[in-house]
Amino acid sequence: MKNFLKKINGDKTIWAVVVLLSILSILAVYSSISTLAYKYKAGDTAPYLLKHTGIILFGLMLMFFAHKVRSGYYSRFAIIAIAVAIPLLFLTLLSGSSINEASRWLKIPVIDLTFQTSDFAKIALILYVARTLAVKQEDIKDFKGAFLPVILPVVAVCVLIMPANFSTAAMLFTTCLVLMFIGRINFKYILSIVGVGALAVCLLGIFIWNFPNAIHRGATWKARIENFADGKSETNYQVEQAKIAIATGGIMGKGPGKSTQRNFLPHPYSDFIYAIIIEEYGLWMAILVIFLYLILLYRAVRIATKCQKIFPSLLAIGCSFILVFQAMINMMVAVNLVPVTGQPLPLVSMGGTSIWFASIAIGMVLSASRELEKEKKKEDTPALKGVMQNVSSEM
Repeated sequence: MKNFLKKINGDKTIWAVVVLLSILSILAVYSSISTLAYKYKAGDTAPYLLKHTGIILFGLMLMFFAHKVRSGYYSRFAIIAIAVAIPLLFLTLLSGSSINEASRWLKIPVIDLTFQTSDFAKIALILYVARTLAVKQEDIKDFKGAFLPVILPVVAVCVLIMPANFSTAAMLFTTCLVLMFIGRINFKYILSIVGVGALAVCLLGIFIWNFPNAIHRGATWKARIENFADGKSETNYQVEQAKIAIATGGIMGKGPGKSTQRNFLPHPYSDFIYAIIIEEYGLWMAILVIFLYLILLYRAVRIATKCQKIFPSLLAIGCSFILVFQAMINMMVAVNLVPVTGQPLPLVSMGGTSIWFASIAIGMVLSASRELEKEKKKEDTPALKGVMQNVSSEM
């Protein structure tokens, strides 16, 4: 065990945050899958618990291997990743598995595996943007030399994700804008793309409001916004049940496994798992979960500021920012601050590819941290040797 712990490098605080979120995930998912188990497994929750635990452990394994890879290899992989991601997204739109009227999953027939292509696309695009910004630093203010090579793949990926998952597209687009700002892209170009994007969203919203059935999932988007604005319990069932869970949880909670709203919430193990956590563990746990994600972002930013190279610095910020952004969206949905989006709580909600790609993203952050540790050791070693040589000569 000691030998294995010695092989774990990188920021220990991030590792601790991941372990705590993983333990919470197993507890919360086990408590919230009862309705799913009664529906498909005659009340037996063990298969779901074992599967989820296996997914969590495999995610930790992916994180371990990812943090052992040098950031330079990720930079080389970026072009291949984005070249694979765009066709996969296009294929998902054409022939992906549809759940809740959204084609988000792609089936691999040979191994009978289903995965959400947008999860892979998020990692691929962040890799590509970080690499391109790092390579183009000499002419970073140039429109054709730097801005276009970055923004064109960003627009392509986000447009392909948007029909099935608008919230993911919006989060990814925002993350890329943050990276472009930190990467010193000309600010007027960033403002222009923000303006164009805002105008496009407004026009799309007006069109959907008047012709909801003309666009795929247009009626769903309109209904969610109307329900959120209306605020009536009969039209906002999911959020009302989440509010009941939060209100009855109080400060200390009902206790592990004692949730009642898990029997009424449609997806208590994924989209609304934060409400179940508050109901069972109370307000203190709600604050702790928020604090853990903020620690993750803070430590990643510290790693980024200490990196000597631009690519790992941007990669650490991009990977951590989108995960924490997604976590905040999930939690805001549970407390009815934003309309229902269907975003899982990273590393906590039940899922396969969402947990695995989140683990890989954190592994990349830890890879940058690991390289910092190596650089620090190299800087400290010569000074230590000099001291030892002086001591030996005096003796």
